Amino acid sequence: MKKRSSAEYSAVLSDATGDLGCFGFILLGLSYLLVIITFPLSLCFTTRVIAEYERAVIFRLGRILPGGAKGPGLFFVVPCMDRMRKVDLRTVTFDVPPQEVLTRDSVTVAVDAVVYYRIYNPVVAITNVEDADRSTRLLAATTLRNVLGTKNLSEILSERDTISGMMQTMLDEATDPWGVKVERVEVKDVRLPVQLQRAMAAEAEAAREARAKRERVSFLKHIIANRHVQPSSFYPGIRLVVALQRCYK
Repeated sequence: MKKRSSAEYSAVLSDATGDLGCFGFILLGLSYLLVIITFPLSLCFTTRVIAEYERAVIFRLGRILPGGAKGPGLFFVVPCMDRMRKVDLRTVTFDVPPQEVLTRDSVTVAVDAVVYYRIYNPVVAITNVEDADRSTRLLAATTLRNVLGTKNLSEILSERDTISGMMQTMLDEATDPWGVKVERVEVKDVRLPVQLQRAMAAEAEAAREARAKRERVSFLKHIIANRHVQPSSFYPGIRLVVALQRCYK
């Protein structure tokens, strides 16, 4: 997948940052004066701590401060002028709710999945999408339905790893403009309709019975072929072999 280049990221950042203007500098000076007058009480309102796994995007009068995301460490924010948004960089895991999907061979199945993702670009995640987490969750549900709708039931049951890889690639490409990296997708469970489950169970039972009959016939043939057994001792078995052979004709 092609990641956002440094030039593209710089363009996004330059669009969001800029000069405050004359009025902005006046407000900034008044805010600093207010902080000085109310010191040390103002420290409770002007200092923020960013953890190691977090980054902060600070807006001053609606514009991102130069330098992009801040952190980790202790930072100063100007009251009434700065607004700070924290972004968690750790991997997030969420369950995709069971989706009712009509397969290519017209079978309705309910499928759920697990998605692992993380935010790799805090500035883009804040400026390009309103809620990166919610948007990723909704897109994952839609992608799951779209991918499974192109598969047969047998493919869904036997090619889960392939389907998971397709979903991961599609989600990763779609969420890249949001600063989100989809690391992994796993298809958890495929639930079939009750009627189809019963039909498959009946088919499996019939296959087991047929296999058992073949094994019995093979065993009796082996006994008959054994020269150490007297004909009188296996005569009932011969009749059974003949009867079973007629069933298979």
